[in-house]
Amino acid sequence: MARLLTISCLQTSPRPTFASAREEAIALAEMAMGKGPSLICLPEYCGGLRSDEGRFIPPHAKEDEHPVLLALKDFAKKNKVWISVGSVAITGENGRYFNRSLLLDNNGDIKCRYDKIHLFDINLADNPHAFKESATVQFGNQISLAETPFGKIGFSVCYDLRFAHIYRQMAQNGAEILLVPSAFTKKTGEAHWHILNRARAIENGAFVIAPCASGLIEGGGDSYGHSLVVDPWGEILADGGVGSGVITLQIDLQKVGKTRMQIPSLQHDRDYELKIIDVSGENT
Repeated sequence: MARLLTISCLQTSPRPTFASAREEAIALAEMAMGKGPSLICLPEYCGGLRSDEGRFIPPHAKEDEHPVLLALKDFAKKNKVWISVGSVAITGENGRYFNRSLLLDNNGDIKCRYDKIHLFDINLADNPHAFKESATVQFGNQISLAETPFGKIGFSVCYDLRFAHIYRQMAQNGAEILLVPSAFTKKTGEAHWHILNRARAIENGAFVIAPCASGLIEGGGDSYGHSLVVDPWGEILADGGVGSGVITLQIDLQKVGKTRMQIPSLQHDRDYELKIIDVSGENT
């Protein structure tokens, strides 16, 4: 029996202020509602993003005062739709903030929180500044899964995509949908975005929903776009291309169970030991 779910990915642009981020998010959400989604998904830093010499400095606020989050909670309640708030910056301690993803139910209540675990500290050769998310972000230390009327959802954010083990752990604990809200850089996106999202779907026999911001970041940087929905067989069902917009489609979650029966690799983990053999001193 089919388990159908209509989802909309909102492909927002990185916005430097609460007001501009809120305006675009709500406008795209209203556009999406014309297609009747049960779940709306937004990208990473959909509550606003700026940078300064490689440091991420988005506008941030306490959770109960965050203007974009409050607007999305109100939208969810008024429109009776679930919303995955890809991530917003929530004020932490010592001048830092959490890069926090939240799930809102159709009454606008927060049902799940996830603070990004793996922080984007890299140095691209052709970039004058190293990206150092850890300079401003307080990392999380807990994986989050949510039981919903649609099925079990696993949470991650952007750079987490490169750490396959967390997705396997979520899938082995029943996750059928893996969320990957992102603001992937254009350079790494062109090289790795489609491959990594397809790999996470194939490895885990799960749907991957990956809304990604698109466009220039004030202060430096460029988000890749190409929001994706990938099925458990690794087929790309939708690609948002570049620029702001909405992609909406219906998925059948029954395909998760079918795929995992065909390739039951989640059940085939084995214990092993690592043996390192030093042959550096031997003659060749």
